[in-house]
Amino acid sequence: MKKKEEERNVKTGKKDENPMRKIKVEKITLNFGAGKDEEKLKKAIILIKMLTGIEPVKTVTNKRIPTWGLRPGLPIGCKLTLRGKKAIELLKRLLIANNSSLNESNFDNQGNVSFGIKEYIDIPDVKYDPKIGILGFDVCVTLERPGFRIKKRKLKKRKINSRHKITKEDAINFMKNKFGIEVVK
Repeated sequence: MKKKEEERNVKTGKKDENPMRKIKVEKITLNFGAGKDEEKLKKAIILIKMLTGIEPVKTVTNKRIPTWGLRPGLPIGCKLTLRGKKAIELLKRLLIANNSSLNESNFDNQGNVSFGIKEYIDIPDVKYDPKIGILGFDVCVTLERPGFRIKKRKLKKRKINSRHKITKEDAINFMKNKFGIEVVK
């Protein structure tokens, strides 16, 4: 039976690729840290809402650090998580703003990608807003394979096998093939 399958794949030109090994973008997180400057935080909220059309969530401190002037409950930043088609469309625009290149150090050993946008006006189809000024933010991309749900499910949580995890090389190859970026060492 396996021979018949191989012959069929040779005739049709298909590779026998395991669907469980396919990598996809799970989510994109946009993050802005403003410190204790509330004006900067308001501008960042307007910026992220302008880019995505969704109101970001404020991040607050949990610790008291008197030398920095921080106390529990003080808003110090904002973040937004995008999934699905909107996430991929925005990621393409953000990569163009980053000159379609990433450093090898932007990839971690768990298959995640993080990079920064220095100025939001570099993003295609975004115009300068004098109310906002010039701001930048961080972008974190989380990659996953089918079957990663076992580490997040409520019943019978399990660890992901080391052979199924996404390595740094897998993430680099995925980003090169899917988004056509250049990885600089």
